[in-house]
Amino acid sequence: MEIIELLTPSYDAAWLPWAVQYFFLAGIATTTAMMASSCMWFATHNSHAKRLMPVLIVILVASVITAPVSLLADLQQPGRFWHFYAYPTSWSWMSLGAFFLPVFVGLSLLFSFLWWRGNTALVKPVAALLFVSAVSVLVYSGMEVMVVRSRPLWSTPFLPINFALTGWLASLGAILLIGRWVPGGLKQLPISLVRKLSRIAVALLMLCAVVWTVSGLSGLESSFDASIRLFQRFPVWRFGLFGSVITGVFVIWMLGLRSSTLSKYWPSMLLGVVMLGSAWMFRWIIFMAVQGVPKYGAGLYLYSMPMDGDGLMGIIGVLGLCIAMLCLVTYLLERFPSKNSVVS
Repeated sequence: MEIIELLTPSYDAAWLPWAVQYFFLAGIATTTAMMASSCMWFATHNSHAKRLMPVLIVILVASVITAPVSLLADLQQPGRFWHFYAYPTSWSWMSLGAFFLPVFVGLSLLFSFLWWRGNTALVKPVAALLFVSAVSVLVYSGMEVMVVRSRPLWSTPFLPINFALTGWLASLGAILLIGRWVPGGLKQLPISLVRKLSRIAVALLMLCAVVWTVSGLSGLESSFDASIRLFQRFPVWRFGLFGSVITGVFVIWMLGLRSSTLSKYWPSMLLGVVMLGSAWMFRWIIFMAVQGVPKYGAGLYLYSMPMDGDGLMGIIGVLGLCIAMLCLVTYLLERFPSKNSVVS
């Protein structure tokens, strides 16, 4: 009898928790920008969209400033950031993103400033540019993960779609959560519109899951086969699937409540936190859990979260920065309210 001992080397994860924070905040920022831009173009003076604008601006400014901080921390080396501009590569989605992201940040801040100033003449053209820029960031952020062909769970066209839809779900959850601290509070928040948009987002996520399943059963989607193997072999992945289903059922049940119920303090807070948490957890599974699946071999790699800036303290730090930005923007909006509504 021969005994063969296999040794697994220890190495650093390619994607750190910083990436989870960045893709989470970028998803919120881009989808919020798209909603705010749409409000500026298609809303009337007395529409629900007009009442939605203050909380959209708060979320947009806070997320669009915080997201690049997480990205720069994930890059770790200043040289990597500089090389994107010194040596651009048109075939690299990450290199393209280095140009898309600053444009998006600049347009977001300009759009917010023009809305606050009540500049009707300029805010609509900027809103159109912002919408296109937000789409470009959504596409690049999904594609830079999808192009990794060595991992079937990443190399699927359903990944960018799910990034966008869960980002939209998180943005709507942020509206329910943060709307209570914006001038006017929950009473001014158009809960019926938020509820309707949330239902659409959940319906699209369910449709995406159905199409993914049908594609997998037809042999057209390798990520489906890889997922089935994980669910069959590892209890932790089955637990994750069970938790996702329970969370989805809970969100659907909450969205089935009347708007008058969701407009209350605790129901809106609970639903908002769950929607935000589910979108964040989806990215944690995609980035951190998938890296624990060996490309070759059996079992799972064990990930031990460090306590320093590349782990728990980094997560807490980003959360603290988000809270600080939200407090600052809501204070400024209350102290210096928008001169007038520019929705027309």
